Amino acid sequence: MEGEGGRRRARRVRSDGGAGALLVMCLVFCVMVRPCVGSDIELDDALAPTQPGCSNSFVLVKIRNWIRGQEEPEVVGVSARFGKLVSDHEEEKHSVPLAKLDPEDACTDSIKPLQGYAALVRRGNCSFTTKARVAQKAGAVALLIVNHKQELYKMICSDNDTFQDINISSVMLPNSAGNSLDRALHANYEVRVLHYSPSRTVVDIGEVFLWLMAVGTILSASFWSAWTAKEEHYRRMKQERPELSGDVPAEAGDSEKMDTDDVIDINVLSAVLFVLLASAFLLLLYFYMSVWFMRVLIILFCIGGFEGLQTCLVSLLCRWFPKAGATFINVPLVGSVSLLALCLSPICLAFSVVWGVFRLNSYAWIGQDILGIALILTVLQIVRLPNIKVSTVLLSCAFLYDVFWVFISPTFFHESVMIVVARGDKSDGEAIPMLLKVPRLYDPWGGYSIIGFGDILLPGLLVSFCLRYDWTARKSLYRGYFLWSTVGYGLGLFLTYVALNAMNGSGQPALLYIVPCTLGTVLLLGWWRGELRSLWFKGDSLDQFSFDSSGRSPTD
Repeated sequence: MEGEGGRRRARRVRSDGGAGALLVMCLVFCVMVRPCVGSDIELDDALAPTQPGCSNSFVLVKIRNWIRGQEEPEVVGVSARFGKLVSDHEEEKHSVPLAKLDPEDACTDSIKPLQGYAALVRRGNCSFTTKARVAQKAGAVALLIVNHKQELYKMICSDNDTFQDINISSVMLPNSAGNSLDRALHANYEVRVLHYSPSRTVVDIGEVFLWLMAVGTILSASFWSAWTAKEEHYRRMKQERPELSGDVPAEAGDSEKMDTDDVIDINVLSAVLFVLLASAFLLLLYFYMSVWFMRVLIILFCIGGFEGLQTCLVSLLCRWFPKAGATFINVPLVGSVSLLALCLSPICLAFSVVWGVFRLNSYAWIGQDILGIALILTVLQIVRLPNIKVSTVLLSCAFLYDVFWVFISPTFFHESVMIVVARGDKSDGEAIPMLLKVPRLYDPWGGYSIIGFGDILLPGLLVSFCLRYDWTARKSLYRGYFLWSTVGYGLGLFLTYVALNAMNGSGQPALLYIVPCTLGTVLLLGWWRGELRSLWFKGDSLDQFSFDSSGRSPTD
């Protein structure tokens, strides 16, 4: 009778968790389409031509502006390839008045002198260098060019000429900011501007927090996955060998746990299809990115975050409330749901909805990180790698995926597909939510340090496998693979930030550095120890936690 009740309970657990497993797996395809680790500013000089007098690096420029003596919100522009370098510090006493040339397009000599002024002109009708020369000839000390779009455009020298005669700085402004200054000048208001380009800090504390969050998430998920596998084995041993029930930990059968039917083992074919589908979805976002498409992703993230947060809280609290975790109620359209999950669902749903409503607020990153970490933990609990062969295929494909869509795609699409999608150029300010983000606290440019879910999930699958393998093969910490794969992940993520700072904030595909440091470390260690064959074919499918004659597990 007791055994039948246990089987009924197991079936209920599977019914309760199966829908969540399916939902989270659907979201995995979304998290593969992720931004590169880096800032939310991308300025790549590699493809811009250089000529004498036209070899400046593109830098972001802050423009402080005062209208009728009142300071207005700061504007951000981008400097030009040519002309004077923009100062990296500000002194309010060096602000200059702003005026327009006559003619206003600055394509022919101005009849209006602008000695000591900054000139405001609109893009079009002639080259950028022509406008700079006209403004300089009129006596202007700086040139602000208003773009016809909201995006910033890199001002390069297209003519086959030298440009060493241009000695004023030129800055491109987004359309909305330029229109605001233009309206003030049209109303005959006094407008003053001060432009400068402050240097970024080498290391921001936000990057340290983000590194700790990523490594901590993988550690938590790995121990959760391995402990669940261990407890599941204890329950099987208790059913198959009742005489050992006194030696099996009591909590192995008392709390609500995920059954093996809810665990999804990836095989080689699904690993390849996984990356191919992610590429197809990335292209779909690239060609059809819009506000409504981004909102669909936000809704999916809220659903996944709700499911992940509920799963994490139920698994945590069922140890303190075992009766609520073991009591199930039939809910229409849902099926059998534990009482504990039913009580937590309104709280998790409210949290997800509140984040979705206030996601654009400055503090919304906290809720986004909580939902994101919960989702990652749940996915790493449900999805598992059975051996190193599948790990190698999955991570190698993901490595090529990152490299192709960041570095090689400009050859075919004239721009980096991954970076364009990550910036959300056509999403009206909305950003892909499948990432962890932390504010850059000491960066004069503000913004966020970010890392995509895929840069945690994919290496996390390998690290979780290593811990399960170590426990299965009864390996010590130093002679196992978990410690070294974790160190490899931390090192790979650290190298990503080093490359990020070395390349002036240009987004970096984290897997380019993480995969060699994690997968490469495990393969090298396995080959050196003569255990690569076992890792490659058997993985963690050995006779787990086998009991000795006394009934004790070797890990106890």
